[in-house]
Amino acid sequence: MIGGGVPVRPGEISMAHHGVLFLDEFLEFRRPVLESLREPLEEGRVTISRNHHQYVFPAQFLLIVAMNPCPCGFYGYESERKQCICSAAQIEKYRGKLSGPLYDRLDIHIDVPLISFQELTKEKGGDGEYTTSKMCQRIQRALQFKQQRKGSEVVNSRLSAKEVEQECSLTSGAQELLKLAFEKLHFSARGYHKILKLARSIADLNQTEQIDELAISEAISYRSLDRKR
Repeated sequence: MIGGGVPVRPGEISMAHHGVLFLDEFLEFRRPVLESLREPLEEGRVTISRNHHQYVFPAQFLLIVAMNPCPCGFYGYESERKQCICSAAQIEKYRGKLSGPLYDRLDIHIDVPLISFQELTKEKGGDGEYTTSKMCQRIQRALQFKQQRKGSEVVNSRLSAKEVEQECSLTSGAQELLKLAFEKLHFSARGYHKILKLARSIADLNQTEQIDELAISEAISYRSLDRKR
């Protein structure tokens, strides 16, 4: 995953540099493999030590992971025909592979509910709001708005703590809402900054200069694991 061997070669994370790395069944990976992602997710690079030498490979990638709520996959989604067969100990051990420091480095985590037969088979409407082309246009408008707003080419997810303070101006209502969520959900400092950067992107998509309650509320809703820990 991170690279290595003799001679030293880049791993999957470096091969995905400036691209997307999708890891399915995320919690089926060995825990050391999962923990090895912490440095590249934070620093955008990976360092490998071999024979008193250090090798640094670039690793700025968009990480997308998919994982089940338990080993059998049905915890929280039980039906008359499908019941979770995992014990509480099995579920705790399974979820425990995702450490706090690692999940804290994931910007967005959301639940994906089971899809019914009707939803799978219904005819798709014409050119809906969420087609790829329309979303691309909206993203381009948000990037132009960001450029006009700040003149910065640094993407919001890569803002430093100081830049977050400069760029993430909140309305009084948004400030109060974030304070309530912080006290109730016990966000870490990293989680707090993740929410602000995500809310800044949402505000750019909505083309609002300040981050309002709507943007903060939506950003918090994309942190589902914080509500379960």
